Amino acid sequence: MKTFSNFAVSFTIISILSGCLTLFKFGMLAGGPAVMTIGWLVVGAFVLTVALGMAEVASSYPTAGGLYYWSAKLAPQSGGSAARWSWFVGWFNLVGQVAVTAGIDFGLATFTQAFLNYLFGYPLDPPYLILVYGVVLAIHALLNTFGVRIVAFLNDVSVWWHIAGVIIIVAVTTVFNQHSTTDIGTVFTTFVDRTGATADANWPGPIIAGIPLYVMLIGLLNAQYTLTGYDASAHMSEETHEAETAAPKGIIWSVIISVIAGWILLVAMNMGITPDLAFQDANGVAINGYDHAFGALVPPAQIWIDAVGQTGGLLVLFVVIGAQFYCGMSSVTANSRMIYAFARDGAIPGSAFWHRINPRTRTPTNSIWLAAVGAFILGVPYLWSPVVYYAITSIAVIGLYVAYVAPVYLRVRAGDKFEHGPWSLGKWGKPIGTIATIWVVVICVLFMLPQYLPQVTADGFVWANLNFTPLVFLVVLGGAWLWFEVSAKKWFTGPKVQGTAEELAAIERDLELQA
Repeated sequence: MKTFSNFAVSFTIISILSGCLTLFKFGMLAGGPAVMTIGWLVVGAFVLTVALGMAEVASSYPTAGGLYYWSAKLAPQSGGSAARWSWFVGWFNLVGQVAVTAGIDFGLATFTQAFLNYLFGYPLDPPYLILVYGVVLAIHALLNTFGVRIVAFLNDVSVWWHIAGVIIIVAVTTVFNQHSTTDIGTVFTTFVDRTGATADANWPGPIIAGIPLYVMLIGLLNAQYTLTGYDASAHMSEETHEAETAAPKGIIWSVIISVIAGWILLVAMNMGITPDLAFQDANGVAINGYDHAFGALVPPAQIWIDAVGQTGGLLVLFVVIGAQFYCGMSSVTANSRMIYAFARDGAIPGSAFWHRINPRTRTPTNSIWLAAVGAFILGVPYLWSPVVYYAITSIAVIGLYVAYVAPVYLRVRAGDKFEHGPWSLGKWGKPIGTIATIWVVVICVLFMLPQYLPQVTADGFVWANLNFTPLVFLVVLGGAWLWFEVSAKKWFTGPKVQGTAEELAAIERDLELQA
């Protein structure tokens, strides 16, 4: 891959047409337009500090292991254990990578299910969604199996597809909208809280501008989840020319462009919701565009249909589905490379099997399918819980951002012992890294908390609305901790380097003999 292709992987996985839109309904219930738009800029600024810190470290250590390899190299410089730091960072990254793949493709499956329902009356029941979800993951695994060149080409196409998609949505919601639109000033000042058991049920705690502070904070999940995946530029380092400068550029520019384009998209989407009572609910009562869209399976699709009619709205939905498809494909790419690198060092059960390269396609085929199957398992609980998607996205955010900020934190602790690469923050490295670390601690606490006001009915506690994010981390990370303390600390020494020209040439020779 060249620099643009490396950037394209991260930009595609961030995918504002995926995260922004698949979590749009969550934004509508937790904070509304003001939190979606203003909160996006706040989160974007903090995310940029994390990305800058990561980019500096990536320049020093360009390797497919990425985050957990960096942690192993930096831990001794800051007085820590290379094996322990790399082990736990690797497991956080693994959980986050699987969850973000699940989140992307689950969102894609939801939009695809809605599209098929509009056209062919495809059922909307949970089992039918899980069927679409499984098919989507299988297609992405097959595409990645065929080779990195196909994926690289589709990623390059994806960049322009995303930009065109944003332009189309802005035009549909603000220029060609057949209804009156929401004033831009109203977008920035309208708060909504629908996280309670009833419309007037509020969370306890401080109230700011008429909305609970708690709701404002958990509403940031939309932005924080969308702005993930830019570590892909580091994971693809061993397949990128001049990775010591290309990977940092890929990380930084994928975040900057996504923040700008995503903000424009969210503002336009909220402007496109008509405040007029132009629609009717199931009982024939007149309702506005916000309530009409919120009641739909996929609110963004309903907004487009309300704006330009069903044919035009479905065309926009098709464009968005295409962008989400590219996003999921790239997520499987990055996820499989991380699994391959982690298995290379024996840190995953059955490592010998997952750490294999297909001699014909030159791709880690087994790791690709592990990524797809792991993501599928994470989405299955939707059969019993209607809010499982919000938990999946929370798991992705926490898992990934702990892994993102760990090497940045270690770089701050290392101080002058840190060896800068060609791309460096210079004197700004420490303050930026400190801000990034504090922000990640805040969001880790935030997204572990309940996303709905806990409800108790005559039948008892409503478990279907539970945020099971803490449970996943307790089970997976608890298991990883137990394995390390009982066994791995006796033999796990940290990641192995496999990125020099000589090593890669040797691997190529072995593959040629196997082919």
